[in-house]
Amino acid sequence: MSAIECEGLTKQFGRVRAIDRLDLRVEAGEIFGFLGPNGAGKSTTINVLLDFVRPTAGSVEVLGLDAQADSLAVRERVGVLPDGYHVYDRLTGRQHVQFAIDSKRADDDPDAILERVGIPEAADRKAGGYSKGMKQRLVLGMALVGQPDLLVLDEPTTGLDPKGAREVREIVREERDRGATVFFSSHVLGQVEAVCDRVGILQDGELVAVDTIEGLRAANGAGSRLRIELDRPYEAPAETIEAVPGVSTVAIDDGLTVACEDAAKNDVLSAIERGGYRVTDFATEETSLEDLFVAYTDGDAVDSRPATTKVGTPPSNGEGPALEARR
Repeated sequence: MSAIECEGLTKQFGRVRAIDRLDLRVEAGEIFGFLGPNGAGKSTTINVLLDFVRPTAGSVEVLGLDAQADSLAVRERVGVLPDGYHVYDRLTGRQHVQFAIDSKRADDDPDAILERVGIPEAADRKAGGYSKGMKQRLVLGMALVGQPDLLVLDEPTTGLDPKGAREVREIVREERDRGATVFFSSHVLGQVEAVCDRVGILQDGELVAVDTIEGLRAANGAGSRLRIELDRPYEAPAETIEAVPGVSTVAIDDGLTVACEDAAKNDVLSAIERGGYRVTDFATEETSLEDLFVAYTDGDAVDSRPATTKVGTPPSNGEGPALEARR
């Protein structure tokens, strides 16, 4: 059974088509990462799922219900942490959670919820005095009320330090293990890669890729990167390594970084040694979700390493900076 199913979903705002014939299926019980650059249509898609925006064409089902005709029934089974949320400055944390409990006619313990999201000591403090991270935790707690069948989390780690982000990931996994489906939209690709079972990448309102991260690597032809340390600075022509079948690019800095297919690793090392260099150490890095995101959206990668010499065309799976995908 699918938790979310969109067929031919289209949303037009005047002359702008925010969503273009989107076909999307999110399976029940999975953590699904929803990615895309700025203006790709992610927020519009979420708003349609929650019936905040009506589609121009196509159909949307959430938890087996029509997202428009049965919107009230859908919302009773969905927990939402929106990107642009507001808290009531004069209400305490406990009052916020109690409001969510009353609204859903649930029997949760508000103090237990606040304990779970890491702010039990702030239960009696007014939310207007909360930090950004505390507000984020509070709204996540409200989303957890009633053990929802579907959690829609839009930028759930905003304002959190690394420890807080890790705690949110643990909660997300716990919800998945409980049987809930988690729709996880984030700009922080490392968070998505760490927690999601599958990801979908939206570009200009169209779903350009959807698979596991391993599946995306395979579909994109993305192999590995070899970080190679040598006994002395590499001065031979980079074309020597680029000529090895399966190698896409070579970057030269304080060592060598070679993007290549997995089967080409030994041939790369042999080619270097035939050139008179001795390999003192090497490490293999898998293509990250960041690299895949760039490949499916911009078509080329950005390299943040301080290279003194860089040869070849940067590949779609090249080394990139600590990117946060922009909406």
